[in-house]
Amino acid sequence: MTRGSPRVVVVATHPIQYHAPWFRALVAEGVDLHVLFAFLPDAERQAAGFGGRFEWDVPLLDGYPWSILRQARRSPDLSSFSGLRSQGIGRVLATFSPDAVVLTGWNSLPLLQGHLAAIRLGIPTVVRGESNALRSRPAWKKTGQRVLLSSYDAFVSIGKVNREFYERNGVPPERIVDGGYFVDEEHFEVLRTRETPRREELRESWGIPARACCFLFVGKIQPKKRPLDFVAALDEASRQLPEDAVFGLVVGGGELEAEMRRAAEASAARIVFAGFLNQQEIGRAYVAADALVLPSDGGETWGLVVNEAMLFGLPVVVSDRVGCGPDLVDDGETGFVVPCGDVSALGDRLAELAQGEILRKRMGDHARRRVLEYSPRRGAKATVAAVRIATGGS
Repeated sequence: MTRGSPRVVVVATHPIQYHAPWFRALVAEGVDLHVLFAFLPDAERQAAGFGGRFEWDVPLLDGYPWSILRQARRSPDLSSFSGLRSQGIGRVLATFSPDAVVLTGWNSLPLLQGHLAAIRLGIPTVVRGESNALRSRPAWKKTGQRVLLSSYDAFVSIGKVNREFYERNGVPPERIVDGGYFVDEEHFEVLRTRETPRREELRESWGIPARACCFLFVGKIQPKKRPLDFVAALDEASRQLPEDAVFGLVVGGGELEAEMRRAAEASAARIVFAGFLNQQEIGRAYVAADALVLPSDGGETWGLVVNEAMLFGLPVVVSDRVGCGPDLVDDGETGFVVPCGDVSALGDRLAELAQGEILRKRMGDHARRRVLEYSPRRGAKATVAAVRIATGGS
């Protein structure tokens, strides 16, 4: 491929709110883009892991061309590797005849179907996966991943430990382009501008005391996010400080919600459950809060809620297993990093933040400056660079 507008097909499982700004940025970079989705979920399947039904309240399909692959499963399932299976993907790719195919990982069967079809057609492939080097894996899986990764032509890294994962598996460093992981910063800037003047009103609506430091938990309430550590650490911090100095706000739902609620009721901390907040509503929680806490285990390959919180100028406290930590969380600068599962260490850091308004402000300012380096435009430029590597272009 020579320098110019590359023709690229992206294969993705389904539309998600974090891919849409990347696709639009690719179009803005001059890429001749088409996105192939394996499935368009309904409101019930969209809510998998959260419970109930919902549809995202931001446009996920605007600003770029796309189409849907034929689905072979009678009951498509987003929660398992083989829950989706596409038909005719090779014929579709041949019709578009792209310079390269970009895959959004390998954690779903259609992504591997797209990769194999591209190989059969002689089309170079680029992958933008999320796996990282923080998670231990059995020997058989390491061997399989090493073989799989050797079949891609170039890579877009979402962060430091993602790059490390590739390099440990034999990928030459020069075939990896650092793109960073990101959210739609323009969307969240609109929310920040709109909601910040309502901070006192929003805090009052959730019963957050005026002088309390409000710690926020956002996401699916599931085992990998260790939500009970959040409650236990708030309990410890509350016992170290005066009454009403610490408050917890939980946004989301999931399989451990009932257990988390029971733990919260037994805690010395005051914790309120706001339920699921959609993309137009989530800014209220970030504005009302004073810091974000994400105590997840190694299953948290990145943690995009950290990007979101930092865009609102919040310091963040993450475990040392959270994938974005090495990129976004400088301990003592943009937040704190604590050992995964060490509730005592987490509680101490929450108590430190609760007592330090100036500290929170300084960290929050640094956090916002740091996260602005992780943008859809940077991701799009990295993708174009990776396509050029894959195709041998200049």
